Amino acid sequence: MNPPNIVNKVLRYAAAVLLAGLGLLLGAPAASAVSAVSDSPIALEVAGDGGRNVNVLFTWKKDGRPVTDIVAATLLAKAADGRTFGPIPLKSAPEGQNLYNASEPLPAGEWKVTVTATKPVEARKSATVKAQDIVLPATTAPASTAALAERAAQESSSGDLPLQIGVIVAAVLAAVGVMVVLVRRRNVSG
Repeated sequence: MNPPNIVNKVLRYAAAVLLAGLGLLLGAPAASAVSAVSDSPIALEVAGDGGRNVNVLFTWKKDGRPVTDIVAATLLAKAADGRTFGPIPLKSAPEGQNLYNASEPLPAGEWKVTVTATKPVEARKSATVKAQDIVLPATTAPASTAALAERAAQESSSGDLPLQIGVIVAAVLAAVGVMVVLVRRRNVSG
């Protein structure tokens, strides 16, 4: 068997292992995505997001798995001063498959929020949430172009480039050396 055939054989094995791993990786979530029994209860975790919105996490009470079914839920909020907000629908959040947000931000203040789910099963949860505007820290002025050019000149003259190139060349030579030894060993034994 000549060296190109060995390389081709190794590449075929590597591709087979990679495809098998990919199949397992993609097949496992599909197997676990089977919906839970429709009468199984769900747990709701209600929390503020630090700003003026509300996050709701839906999981199955039985095993703690995320609810991957479509969730239909609404949010109703009441403030201590008598103000009310909602009911408004929850919408799926882009951050996670079982994370939902209020479709509208809460007005500033402290709210007793009640989330009521009607699908896939009925559930209700209340929590106290503080809605507030997020205050960003003051930004600093950007560095001047001359200062940036001077810093770049200092970094480029640091002398590390030859060392980096030397390490890369050594790694490539080591890999080629290992491949040559393997090919010769295969030729001797075959």
